[in-house]
Amino acid sequence: MGDGRKSETTRRRFMAGASGVVAAGFVTLRPAQATPESMTAAIRQVTGEAKVQPGKVKLDVPPLVENGSTVSLTVSVDGPMTAANYCKSIHVFNEKNPQPNVAAFHFGPRTGRARVSTRIRLADTQTVVAIARMSDGSLWSAKAEVIVTLAACVEEL
Repeated sequence: MGDGRKSETTRRRFMAGASGVVAAGFVTLRPAQATPESMTAAIRQVTGEAKVQPGKVKLDVPPLVENGSTVSLTVSVDGPMTAANYCKSIHVFNEKNPQPNVAAFHFGPRTGRARVSTRIRLADTQTVVAIARMSDGSLWSAKAEVIVTLAACVEEL
């Protein structure tokens, strides 16, 4: 009986200590620590050394948002969607969120059109970049500055 009590007491102490650590982690929040350099590095991972040209991509995002928790975003790419010439992918990046890679969307020639709409979270006022990779290997981009009055992304300690 004595051994059962020791293990029960140990289990209780462990659970009490663990719940205290978890609770402390949820109470202490800090803002995202991402930088424009982290976005540049994320873009380089997708594009490699290829030149990214402005144009062909249209990025619709509000220039001023009250709440960064839900920011509407639409990206479309001009051009045909044929077997010989189509948009293969669209990648969205931002510079101040914990993860600079927001999303990647992949298309085939029978998709019909290269257009996506979604909602994203933004930690702070920042630049959002959309890059389209075409079937010929060319890369096209658009960027937009978004002013966020109430930040959304924070990391837990």
